[in-house]
Amino acid sequence: MPRTPRTINEILRRARVPRSAYTRADLETARKTVARGVKELRWERTLEGAAELPRAAVRHERAACDLRMLSRAVIHDPQAAGRVAAFDDCREPDGALAFACLLYVAEPDSGAQFWWEYAAGAGSVTAALCLYLLHLSRGELRDARHWARQIGDLNELRWDGYMPVEHRAERVDADPLLGTAVLYVLPPGRAVSEEAVRDAVSRLVATDSVVGPVPRPTAELPVHWPDVAPA
Repeated sequence: MPRTPRTINEILRRARVPRSAYTRADLETARKTVARGVKELRWERTLEGAAELPRAAVRHERAACDLRMLSRAVIHDPQAAGRVAAFDDCREPDGALAFACLLYVAEPDSGAQFWWEYAAGAGSVTAALCLYLLHLSRGELRDARHWARQIGDLNELRWDGYMPVEHRAERVDADPLLGTAVLYVLPPGRAVSEEAVRDAVSRLVATDSVVGPVPRPTAELPVHWPDVAPA
């Protein structure tokens, strides 16, 4: 039994052009042959890709779990309340990181991405790692690759910014799923009462009147931060 062609070029190499007159019937036969070969190739590629799905699903779930672990650790940083107070006063980017982590723990779709992007734009590698994990958890691979490259660029610049928890994040350019990915090591997880976090967000977070319907901290949130992350 002849081997199924594995590439488009191989399909085309097998095509033959007769030396005699090329009739409409010959054209139709050739078209069907190429179409059949392409269809077989697509099915083969689909089945090969299916083997990657479990690994991709595991990676998305791990990214979501790691992002929650990292966010909890940031919330527990002793400087977090003071950083959020400065953020409330003058939109200090490091406070945006801690505030975004609080929002994410309360509700993953509650506006954390906006403030992580704000902090990452100011050079926060931790915020860039949060965004990498966020997009990876959603299966948004193109955006995850973008933040992987940003982490690499910030590391090369040796940006000396606020890093509330000890962690390591390095760009790798030979990942089988993403191409460009991040190799990271996170600190041990810290317990956070998610009920207390959601209560704080519901009572002590308002909407920013300047940038639009984006959550922002009130002046009372830093005061009550120990209720969310007790020492």
